[in-house]
Formats: sequence, C-alpha cells, structure tokens
Amino acid sequence: MAPRKEQQIFRATLELLAGKGYEGLTVEGVAERSGVNKTTIYRWWPSKAALLAAALVEADLLAMEPPDTGSLRTDLEALVQGVAALLTRPPAADVAVAALGAAVHRPELAAATRRFFADRFAREEAVFDRARRRGELPATADPMLIMDLLAGAVWLRTVFRGLPLDDDFAAKAVSAILDGPS
Repeated sequence: MAPRKEQQIFRATLELLAGKGYEGLTVEGVAERSGVNKTTIYRWWPSKAALLAAALVEADLLAMEPPDTGSLRTDLEALVQGVAALLTRPPAADVAVAALGAAVHRPELAAATRRFFADRFAREEAVFDRARRRGELPATADPMLIMDLLAGAVWLRTVFRGLPLDDDFAAKAVSAILDGPS
C-alpha cells in the first residue's frame, strides 16, 4: 500500500477513535473517512483492533523521534515535553485517552497499547545509550524506570488529576530524577 494512503487510513482511524471511542470506531467509518474501500482495509488489517494497533504505532500523528541535544538532561526534558504534548494537545490527547480507556476491557487492544509503548521505549533507548557513552549515566541505571517515572508524572498530572503543566514542569521532573528532590 502506498505510504500516503496508509497514513490517510491511520489518520481516519485515530480521528474516529478520538471522536467516537472504540465502540464507535468501525472499518466502514474508516473507509468512508479515508476514501478507500473497506475490502482494501480488511486486506491489510483483519480486524478493527489490528487496524488500531497499526495506527497507534505507525501513524504520523503519534510519531516520535528521540531528541539528541547532546545532554541527557535536555534530552529527557524534551522527552517529557513530548509526552506532555501527546497528552494535552488534540487530537493526540483524545486518541491516547480513548485507546487506554478501551484497552482496559479488551485484550486485543491492550496488546496494541503495549506495542505502542514498547515501540516508543525502543526509540527512547537511544537517549540512554548516548548518555552512557558520554559518561552521564551509570551502566546500572534503568532507562525504563526513568521513563516510567517521568512519563507517569505527566500522565498523573494531566490525565488523572486534570491539572495543567507549568512551563518548567519538564525541567523540574527531570531534576527530581537526576538530582533527587529539592
């Protein structure tokens, strides 16, 4: 399938998820919104869950490239800002909340969200590899724990508490991890 057409299908999938939730997401709706035949969609993705799984990982809308600022601290701040953007700016914020909400009771969708987070972490690992080579991070540091703590702070503050993030939230969160609480 042509990459442009695939991205149109993914965008339509995520827009419908954000607007109508998982129950309102249909292959027919995606076909109509993206301008392709539903048989084309089924040829590439056998189910709504498979289509959503692919869209979560491969859609340009949710794309993430790891920063390379030359410093672990500023790379982590950029990653925190990226998570914050994902969770606070539509339509990505609506997609994230709808996907996770639906995943709670649907094993096939839970697998898709795990794949999404595994893909993101695989990309984030480059930040930690570079930091180790520069001597900024000990070999014993746990990159997944660091990202869980940083991203978890953003999720808790924005999604669960419904609070805004201060302009210096990323810097404060990273400082708490790298330097300890002040």
